[in-house]
Amino acid sequence: MDGPDLSDRTVLVTGSARGVGRELLLSTADRGAKTAVHYHTSADAAREVAAEAESRGAPETMTVQGDVTDPESVDGLFSAVESELGSVDVLVNNVGDFAPAHWADIEFETWNRVLETNFNGTYLCSKRALPEMREGDYGRIVNVGYASSEKGLVSPKNFPYFVAKAGVLMFTRMLAADTQDDPVTVNAVSPYVVENSDEFPDELPRDRPASFEDLIAPLYFFLDPDSEYVSGENIEVDGGWLPETV
Repeated sequence: MDGPDLSDRTVLVTGSARGVGRELLLSTADRGAKTAVHYHTSADAAREVAAEAESRGAPETMTVQGDVTDPESVDGLFSAVESELGSVDVLVNNVGDFAPAHWADIEFETWNRVLETNFNGTYLCSKRALPEMREGDYGRIVNVGYASSEKGLVSPKNFPYFVAKAGVLMFTRMLAADTQDDPVTVNAVSPYVVENSDEFPDELPRDRPASFEDLIAPLYFFLDPDSEYVSGENIEVDGGWLPETV
């Protein structure tokens, strides 16, 4: 897939040792970016992704550990990336726990973890990345949302996830407004069901889940230097899914 030239750009994708984060990170390696593979506990998987990124064109790559819900840990992981690869030009906030259970059955610790990884993690990493981005000539923040969160999608099942993703999209629009005088854009990509999802509904739009390539296409669009006037937007990658029932 053709995409923007990311040579000399440093990319950090949170939660990139596995799943969607892994594929988004590798897609930037395909375009020549220096890549930082972030993980919390999956050190071996992160090293494998870093090796794959190097084989696919990343001129430099590294793994970096950190808890995105802890301010000191976030500062440490960014400092490590800046020391080895330079300032982060592209931040993809991908980390976000999922709790597919009825809200009343979710343990309080899990409830908090879902909110903190999805929303607080996005806030903390963006806050840490922005000062350097504002001083540069190019900065991109792309947040991973969830389809129809902007429409107030809600269900007794997985409720804290919906709340957190709605917050992520509100944060995206706010941060876009706050960076409109800077060389920075802030956007979101919001899938419905992806090919690696844990659960699949009986019916899917177009009879399939979203592929990783379906998510990479809007990511490439947002990272393109020619997309500098597009900020505060959310692209839903859902195949035309309409969750409302009549």
